[in-house]
Amino acid sequence: MTKKIGILVSGRGSNLQAIIDRIKDGYLPLEISVVISDMPGAFALERARQSGLKAVAVDRKAYANRASFETGLNEALGDVDGVVLAGFMRILSGEFIERWHHRIINIHPALLPSFPGMHGQRQANDYGTKVAGCTVHFVDAGTDTGPIIIQKVVPAYFEDDEDTLAARILEQEHAALPEALKLWAEDKLTIIGRKVKIGG
Repeated sequence: MTKKIGILVSGRGSNLQAIIDRIKDGYLPLEISVVISDMPGAFALERARQSGLKAVAVDRKAYANRASFETGLNEALGDVDGVVLAGFMRILSGEFIERWHHRIINIHPALLPSFPGMHGQRQANDYGTKVAGCTVHFVDAGTDTGPIIIQKVVPAYFEDDEDTLAARILEQEHAALPEALKLWAEDKLTIIGRKVKIGG
């Protein structure tokens, strides 16, 4: 049975587009039930509409507190099988994460556990690493601390700035997120402690 996902976005939605494209070409056995943004003006919502998907704005500013905002997210998500954070820039509460225990997958633009949180590309560039990359992981109550599914590595050059490094990483994000989602959709991921076992 095809699994249904809800995708949370805050910005342009290029990772959302990568998922849409891989569903359309038959690579991903998934159905996108809804695309939700905390930013009503996010271009990602327009991407969703252009692909005939349900697009919903759950504006954080319209809610009195985080708890009521997350209730709005849950109502919009409905009965999906999993939640994908594709450039979603809000920190989710432990209660929300527990509601979707081991069913939230995030893409982060750094090689975790290095450079968690905001601006992972800038952190890597400023630090002077020789490699950078992206990580797809299950979400837990920490900040980018959940069990790792897939990582992709890119070279980091002396001449890089945040933007050039971020562009190189983004290409790999567009490959890594669909790859991880395919494994999840086909029930090929098992979480054992901190590790994710890939296989049948």
